Amino acid sequence: MVEIEVTPPARDEVLKIMQKQGKDGTALRLYVQGGGCSGLTYGMTFDRQETGDEVAFHDGRLTVVVDKASAPLLEGVKVDYLLGLDASGFKIYNPNAKHTCSCGKSFSA
Repeated sequence: MVEIEVTPPARDEVLKIMQKQGKDGTALRLYVQGGGCSGLTYGMTFDRQETGDEVAFHDGRLTVVVDKASAPLLEGVKVDYLLGLDASGFKIYNPNAKHTCSCGKSFSA
């Protein structure tokens, strides 16, 4: 089982976006893909359909799914939402990342 923390501000923002987009009842899919300046990038999307090849867990009112290939790279990740002058948006803190880029969207494991 993958351990991922979604902070209350991040959960609330995801649920708010789901409601605005008419995607209530969907899951938040977190994934890793190649192509970032440090090698890998994070991705988030809404998904109505589970493929059966993922790990799913519930964080309060939010269901989060992670495909099995991304799971080891996302172990221990914390997803936060920041709203401030110096930083705004979703922020992913990954204790497994060896290098990250300055934009915070790519990493190497």
